[in-house]
Amino acid sequence: MTTQEVKRKLTAILSADAKGYSRLMGEDEKGTVRTLNAYKEVMTDLIRHHRGRVVDAPGDNVLAEFGSVVDAVECAVEIQKELKTRNADLPENRKMEFRIGVNLGDVIEDGEQILGDGVNIAARLESLSEAGGICISGTGFDQVKNKLSVGYQYLGKQTVKNIPDPVRAYKVLMGPEAVGKVIGEKEPKETRWGWKAVAAAVVLALVAGGVVWNFYLRAPRIEPASKEKMAFPLPDKPSIAVLPFVNMSEDKEQEYFSDGMTEDLITDLSKISGLMVIARNSTFTYKGKPVKIKQVAEELGVRYVLEGSVRRAGNEIRINAQLVDALSGHHLWAERYDGRMDRIFALQDEITQKIVSALAVKLTGSEKQIIVQKGTNNVEAYDEFLRGWVHYLRMTPDDLAWAVHSFKRAIGLDPNYGRAYAALALAYGMGTVTPGWAKVLGGSWLETRLRVGQYLKQAMKNPTSIAHLVNADLHLYLRLHGEAVSEAERALALDPNDPACSSGMGFVLLNTGKTKEAIDFIDRAIRLDPHNPSRYLFLLGVAQFCMGNLEEAANLIEKARRINPEFTSSVPWLASIYGLLGREKEARAALETYKKEEWWWPFGELRLPEIMYFFPFKDRAVADRVAEGLIKAGVEGQPSGYFPAFKENQLTGEEIKRLNFGRTITGIGRDSHQWWYDKKKNGELTYRGGRPNLSDTGKTRIDGDMECQQFQNNLWGLEYCLTVFRNPRGTYEGKDEYFSCTDFGFYPFSVVR
Repeated sequence: MTTQEVKRKLTAILSADAKGYSRLMGEDEKGTVRTLNAYKEVMTDLIRHHRGRVVDAPGDNVLAEFGSVVDAVECAVEIQKELKTRNADLPENRKMEFRIGVNLGDVIEDGEQILGDGVNIAARLESLSEAGGICISGTGFDQVKNKLSVGYQYLGKQTVKNIPDPVRAYKVLMGPEAVGKVIGEKEPKETRWGWKAVAAAVVLALVAGGVVWNFYLRAPRIEPASKEKMAFPLPDKPSIAVLPFVNMSEDKEQEYFSDGMTEDLITDLSKISGLMVIARNSTFTYKGKPVKIKQVAEELGVRYVLEGSVRRAGNEIRINAQLVDALSGHHLWAERYDGRMDRIFALQDEITQKIVSALAVKLTGSEKQIIVQKGTNNVEAYDEFLRGWVHYLRMTPDDLAWAVHSFKRAIGLDPNYGRAYAALALAYGMGTVTPGWAKVLGGSWLETRLRVGQYLKQAMKNPTSIAHLVNADLHLYLRLHGEAVSEAERALALDPNDPACSSGMGFVLLNTGKTKEAIDFIDRAIRLDPHNPSRYLFLLGVAQFCMGNLEEAANLIEKARRINPEFTSSVPWLASIYGLLGREKEARAALETYKKEEWWWPFGELRLPEIMYFFPFKDRAVADRVAEGLIKAGVEGQPSGYFPAFKENQLTGEEIKRLNFGRTITGIGRDSHQWWYDKKKNGELTYRGGRPNLSDTGKTRIDGDMECQQFQNNLWGLEYCLTVFRNPRGTYEGKDEYFSCTDFGFYPFSVVR
């Protein structure tokens, strides 16, 4: 193709594609084909009668161009009237109707093809039309409103994928009572396209027996991506990015649903080990932007890009999706899926299977099962989950509260919805690691932390990758490093393309002393989520700290903070690193920044024994290095003066039982008041003391190397688990010969003699 062969032209396009319709007709396939062919002949004759030209098109496509938008609309009206007459004599399963879209806009003629935004907009307008109806753009309406014997109804401005400005849309009213009327808008707003846009496009989509067939609009040629310009080398397996599906619903509040559909497609695809799938955090950076496939592919380092739209009206859903090979610029497929909300899971599975088939990916036996599991059969519960998940991902305090509200509603609708329980555990966990967020969830830091375990317990009955990740985190803070690694591995097995699983494994491995392996997983997370670097840079900084490279650690964590200043969890790390580097002023400034958030700190004074709970390193040398830096920054304490929660000091489950059961243990709380636990051999438990002077009863049990306790009233009646360690420096007088490591901190104690 030469440059001279590509030129702009004033034209109107009529397109219909019957690909895929016959398989839906079952036993009546031959009759349907005959009817379609007869209707195509009628269309061709009417196109020629209205001075249109049929354009070359592949397969079952019918494309035609017109000299004016008046001719195009006039032809569309006559087609609809003629086909309505012919349908009257046919049985229901043989009737065929067309949806028509008309647009006045720029198109490109490339040999026998017609391309451009004018065609794209017409295709989107077609999806707005009713079966047997016509929908036209504002630019087309401006030219024909007083020239034809029809009426119009204003449908408002419609968002069109890859078109920066909304498009005015009008329904053509063909009844004699509507002639000359414009319903809904007296004076259409002035369009910015003007007379430079001098082409019209008409797109027809076939409907037979009430089912919308999948018609392909001849897509504009896409500029191929360059392998050499890609930010990352292509992997040795198919790589794909799923762009946010456009909300085409009239109700803009349905945005959560189109986002949720995109999320779920990414989630389903990411479970397939034979694919590399870019994470939602990176693909959603393109949301609402008129980006090109070439740009997306090169910036994310992928070969394939999926894009689409979702329209929801009550229980009716329409999903349009197309898969593009960015290296060739060709469409692998484009489909339209129509159905009701009660078929939403089936529609999602169809799209996933279509992608898997198009990319020739082989699924393992377990993957075939995993990708069809939605966690619930209750569509209302699923809808509530989507609402909540979109709020959760916005990462603001108010959105966190809304997310929790929706997740709880989802559980109310389906008490066995493991994914919703896991999301609740994750949300409450977020409320304990982000300063002040516990308050928006209606409780203290301590209660919020306990709720994590409560919801996780339910989530683990039907575990998801999220549940395993949260469980890995809790085991890590209990210093059960082996169990934490196992849980992170289970998460990765369920969702190998989720960067949270890769970075979660990296975080666990950093704390278990396997730094080089951890870096591999962190790098993998970056590859899957290149537009969301803050957390990964922070983890790489921690890795450099573990290896003793303090300057590099400081540079990486500083960069992470610049990208995301609200990432407060990185501040104590900077305080420690600056202290070790002798940058005393910066170290104290970092510590003061952290102390400003002290109102959320659950342990009173910011002292070393308490703050080291949040540094669960298996390697004592690394933990000592953190502690030394914090003391130099100004944290109260002595070098190594923290609870030594290391393997050599840990008690097994059997040792905990021999030490505690049938005994009374006592300790001094952070408020300097003494407390007692009376533990019977059968697990019955009595608590007394503390401030205010409390008493309560409960039960305790051994679970592996943990002791799990639950009171009637204290700590909201929620069960929590703990590990137990010897404290080599402790004394009976100090009531700290041992200490427990709970879900929410360290607690020293001694056995009453």
